[in-house]
Amino acid sequence: MRETTVARNYAEALFELGERHGQREAFASAVDELAGLLDQEPRLRAFLESPKVETEDKKRVLRRALEDRVPPPFLNFLMVVLDKRRQRLLREIAREYHALLDERLGRLHAQVTLAHEPDERFEQEIAADLSKILGRQVIPHVQVNPQILGGIVVRYGDRVLDGSLRRRLVSLRRRLVEAELPKSR
Repeated sequence: MRETTVARNYAEALFELGERHGQREAFASAVDELAGLLDQEPRLRAFLESPKVETEDKKRVLRRALEDRVPPPFLNFLMVVLDKRRQRLLREIAREYHALLDERLGRLHAQVTLAHEPDERFEQEIAADLSKILGRQVIPHVQVNPQILGGIVVRYGDRVLDGSLRRRLVSLRRRLVEAELPKSR
């Protein structure tokens, strides 16, 4: 099985566990905290991923580090992940968990490109307008690219909505060139 598929299976099990205990959002926070620790502490990640360190030692360290910070069922899940030697997948499990949560809550992440940095109010307007257009709660991830000149480019899933000024100018230029070409007989 590919690692992404395995991570997705673990994330689905974690999601079901969170639903059963009514703690989907608490699990999301816990998985974020764990992924953050693994990203910020390369030594912890190396410790957990090392085949030279006994599983019981890894469990003891994780219990001590997380027992007062995450729900007990989440901590039990982590112990199973360690038992199955899947700790390398923890960050991927976190990503997959969030994808499942977003799917269940009807949230859609969209990459939004603008020519200039937006203020907070404008970003909220973008989110509201896109949510209305797409019929789902849209979470925009804004990036700035002055080359689009103006307007907006939105990417979500495998779709692109290009409302950039640059695209409009290129389209207008193409139409003008086509209109000016003499018709040959």
